[in-house]
Amino acid sequence: MNTLPHNHDRNTGPVLDTMPGLEEFGHSASVFAQLGDATRLRILWLLCHTRECVSDIAAALGVSKAVVSHHLQLLRRSGLVTGEREGQEIHYSLSDTQEARLLHRTIDAMFKLKCPTENNIDPEN
Repeated sequence: MNTLPHNHDRNTGPVLDTMPGLEEFGHSASVFAQLGDATRLRILWLLCHTRECVSDIAAALGVSKAVVSHHLQLLRRSGLVTGEREGQEIHYSLSDTQEARLLHRTIDAMFKLKCPTENNIDPEN
């Protein structure tokens, strides 16, 4: 149990007892950092709703393939995006992880829309 210097009867001690560790906060911060760049956010938004290759992502967003590749590398490293080789291309999609699903819901809620590919997601929840 954590001991605080002042007792304000706010139940802070028991809350602190359940506080995640620094490593968990570090991981969460790196996931949230992916939303801090407009291009990466646009790529995430697109990949929340479809699978796509670098060339098509670049064309859809009006940026270079090099820019898209750089951001995809960061998104892959954070575990939010996966790539699957199809012939000579790699097709990217949102990872099937708790963090990626949470960001999908968050992104849809931010833009006040329902996901066009998943009927069970309600941005209000």
